[in-house]
Amino acid sequence: VFQFFRTAECHFINGTEKVRFVDRYFYNRLQDVMFDSDVGHFVGFTPDGEKQARYWNNDPVIMEDRRAEVDRFCRHNYEVFTP
Repeated sequence: VFQFFRTAECHFINGTEKVRFVDRYFYNRLQDVMFDSDVGHFVGFTPDGEKQARYWNNDPVIMEDRRAEVDRFCRHNYEVFTP
């Protein structure tokens, strides 16, 4: 049985002044690929993850979408995430 898991995280520092978006991909309990908005691109942690990260990093549509998640997903939902 193979397992795939993805998590998207928003880290807020000083309200919405400093926001960090982290998108993590796991395969069989190992983190395979990660996008960190502070880094600005995908990073692979396994051979397959490195291949996927190169592919996604070279696609301008995917990169534009991930970089926009800070505003579209995190800042937009700030009041939902914080009590």
